[in-house]
Amino acid sequence: MQKAIITGAVAIALGAIASFAAGGGTMKITSSAFSEGGTIPDNYAKQGQNVNPPLRIEGVPAEAKSLLLIVDDPDAPVGLFTHWLCWNIDPKTTEVAENSVPKGGAQGTNDYPGSGYDGPQPPSGTHRYYFKIYALDTILDLKAGAKRKEVDAAMKGHAIAEGQLMGRYSHKK
Repeated sequence: MQKAIITGAVAIALGAIASFAAGGGTMKITSSAFSEGGTIPDNYAKQGQNVNPPLRIEGVPAEAKSLLLIVDDPDAPVGLFTHWLCWNIDPKTTEVAENSVPKGGAQGTNDYPGSGYDGPQPPSGTHRYYFKIYALDTILDLKAGAKRKEVDAAMKGHAIAEGQLMGRYSHKK
């Protein structure tokens, strides 16, 4: 019995190590403006002030060379809709202030299309918006204005940790 418990514990530990080595490390991203699964306030929406909410980042691995921030909506009628792409953020960044670009960050083209942050504006119903942070083992060789497909390709195999915050926003008439 004791041998089975020890074997199980070792298997769990090795699985956790393998997961982290494969890019499964966990970081934390939060906002003082809304809680996980909560409602995103109107001022961060396209019809509001259309500014990014304040964000806090924790748990960045020491070996990270840069951070990547992606905000997207998987509930859009056209499929995954990107609201913000920002890469090459200084890995020492712990906060992104409201209505700001993170230190060192280059911004890409979102799906409106526009550059920088464009907030929620669902055509109907309530949508989920994911604020995703990735720690990368490299600095991405992309020009400002790059599109999501280019960012996804450039980051492939370079994520060493990640975290996400999900907020909800409902259609306003």
